[in-house]
Amino acid sequence: MIILRDDSRESSEPSAVAIGVFDGLHLGHQKVIDRLCQVAKRHKVRSTVVTFDPHPALILAPERAPLQIATLEQRLEGLALLGVDQVRILDFDEQLARESAPSFVSRVLVHELKTRHVIVGEDFHFGHNRDGDVELLRLEGESSGFSVHPAPIFGDGHRWSSSQVRQALQGGDLAKANATLGRPFSLRGTVVHGDARGRDLGYRTANLSVGSRQVLPGLGIYAGAVRTPDAHWSPAAISVGTRPQFYDEGATLVEVHVPGFSGDLYERVMDVAFLTHLRGELAFDGVDELVAQIGRDVAKTLEIYEKFTPEAFKLLG
Repeated sequence: MIILRDDSRESSEPSAVAIGVFDGLHLGHQKVIDRLCQVAKRHKVRSTVVTFDPHPALILAPERAPLQIATLEQRLEGLALLGVDQVRILDFDEQLARESAPSFVSRVLVHELKTRHVIVGEDFHFGHNRDGDVELLRLEGESSGFSVHPAPIFGDGHRWSSSQVRQALQGGDLAKANATLGRPFSLRGTVVHGDARGRDLGYRTANLSVGSRQVLPGLGIYAGAVRTPDAHWSPAAISVGTRPQFYDEGATLVEVHVPGFSGDLYERVMDVAFLTHLRGELAFDGVDELVAQIGRDVAKTLEIYEKFTPEAFKLLG
């Protein structure tokens, strides 16, 4: 997949273009991308996604900016797996925020990407003060040589949206988040040194450091899977919590136990997929009771993992 940024931004071929942040690449996004690829194939042009980094809200309204579901790298990997030929990443800053909708169309769609077709949601807005919409795109297309294909609002009884995924995750409803994503929610982070408490309990854990704006599932224990440095998926028991057994007000940590793994993961980038919520975070009467519960959590994790196939990790690589 071709990546275009500000230092290499002109497409060598005409494009069919979809525009959006596409955070999380949930089922609604996947429908739009599927339509993009179909239009591109039918008209023999390059399927191109225009996306933004950082999220526009961080510039326009930082106090209300949403946490991210996925990193930019995860987003790009997902778009590649969906069959997108090319991605134009726009660095969203104050200058871009002030650009008018017609100017954006002329600069990015017409001159940079040689756009022949545009696929956007029927409620799509863009440009300074969100003045641009589908109707403006149609008018601009008439004079600039591209057609507009509005996509309907996709959902199964409700609209699929990134906001819905974030709300479900933060509210502890992993099942709803995964249903909207169409796959298990996955965190990407770097393994860092912890206080070795897991090792002392007989269950070594990898402590995952994620970005400060990364959304996390609600506090609790999860059955999941981890992609270790050998690129294979393995079962993982995951804790998202403050460790109330040992601290009154601990920081929220993501700790991952990989049964049977004994290698060195420090400073490695790791993907952690959340399959099922097992229980809430608890403080036990003693360490022995905690260790016994961890053993049950690991056993349940192995049981749940056995029911999943590689197909469950679509868009996770």
